[in-house]
Amino acid sequence: MSKTKEHFSSRIGFILAAAGSAVGIGNLVGFPVNAAKNGGGAFLLVYALFIFIICLPIMIAEMAVGRKTGKQPVGAYKNLSNNNKLWGAAGFIGVLTPFMIAVFYMVITVWLFGYLALTVTGNLDYLASEQGFSEFINSPYLFAVMAIVASMIHFILVAGVKDGIEKAAKVLMPALFIMLILMVIFVLTLDNAMAGVKFFIIPDFNKITPSVINSALSQAFFSLSLGMGILITYGSYINRDTNITNSAKLVAITDTAVAFTAGLMILPAVFSFDPTLNPDDLSASSVSLIFTFLPKIFLALQVSLGYFGASAVAAFFFLLVFFAAITSLVSIIEVPVSYLITEKCQTRKKALSTLLMTAGVLTIFATLSFGMVSFFTEFLDYADKTNSFFDVIYDIFYDTILPLNGFLLCIFVTYRWKKHNLSKELSIGNEGYMGSWVEKYVNFSLSTFIPVIVLGIFLNTVAQKFFGFSLLGF
Repeated sequence: MSKTKEHFSSRIGFILAAAGSAVGIGNLVGFPVNAAKNGGGAFLLVYALFIFIICLPIMIAEMAVGRKTGKQPVGAYKNLSNNNKLWGAAGFIGVLTPFMIAVFYMVITVWLFGYLALTVTGNLDYLASEQGFSEFINSPYLFAVMAIVASMIHFILVAGVKDGIEKAAKVLMPALFIMLILMVIFVLTLDNAMAGVKFFIIPDFNKITPSVINSALSQAFFSLSLGMGILITYGSYINRDTNITNSAKLVAITDTAVAFTAGLMILPAVFSFDPTLNPDDLSASSVSLIFTFLPKIFLALQVSLGYFGASAVAAFFFLLVFFAAITSLVSIIEVPVSYLITEKCQTRKKALSTLLMTAGVLTIFATLSFGMVSFFTEFLDYADKTNSFFDVIYDIFYDTILPLNGFLLCIFVTYRWKKHNLSKELSIGNEGYMGSWVEKYVNFSLSTFIPVIVLGIFLNTVAQKFFGFSLLGF
């Protein structure tokens, strides 16, 4: 029996859902951390350029492939390559990637909800203590929290595209924007906050180094969820009259605006907490900043706001980041759900049950890999260090595979599907596309310098992560 294909009910619903997939922990915390470590305004400038010069064409191509085929990566690649097995395998990597990313992202989302609960119940001082985080991530209560978060995700996804994903995005994304703006307004009232603003906004062009360029490009690529199969899958849910290029621009602008605003929230708070702080002293880890550094900043607010006030601000922040994590996690999990529905002919409920039994078990293993079980804590040795099960998943599927998937997409749309077919698809809903400078730039960039750049990121990441050296010499 054929099933009616699900679609987003409106353009704004699609844009908010796609923006929700892109706006996550990487935007709210990862971007400010990278900005602090890489020259502030200099990093911001390079990042914004890369979003629109390199990342936007890939985003447009992913959406076009999805809408043309009405399928997720496996079905899309098979459909447009006449069931070529090699391209089918490339599509499978595009589904396996978000499946595995969902594992570690779920762990972090559970932590966020746990921190939110502990903050609300008056335990901010414990979270800000030296032993707080290490004890928290090995608490057996995490599995109860995991069940709660999994139930939230299931509730959204089981309702489908229009009644689940789109409705959730229409509620969570505006709420996230409002909370973010309120947090920025509050942070800017803190002492020495303007020092952080100046560091973040005013570029020092002497700080634009090869290392900063590499970091900005990597952050831009990861920020938009490129290579995760999300935009191909979401593209399969949009109507034929949707202007893909304009929609992609709006998603990119929204994502960049959130990242910029998050920088106005985090960096002034950091400078206010320690006016003499050297940004290079910050950990490069978003996880470390969220769960160890920021609780100390929030606790320090008790001098002026009292303990209750400081806890309220902290709870507001953790709720904000939790909303961002939920919107991203829903999008990530929807890719393998869509695969099971379209390729394996499962119902949506059965697909979610399948993922619960597979990704759910792997998430439990990842949760156990911070000291609870030595096998998962000391899972694999590479690059002269012992890595946990959580680390291995993160290193392979988030840091490494995403640019490879981006490279494969560029090669596929330009040399297998062909550029004229891409242009024909993008002209639907956009009468002025054919012959425009946008068409010429998209086709040129996807077939020349963009695949070279993303392949370079992939190879350099492999060298750094697994062999301990950089191909670029920095």
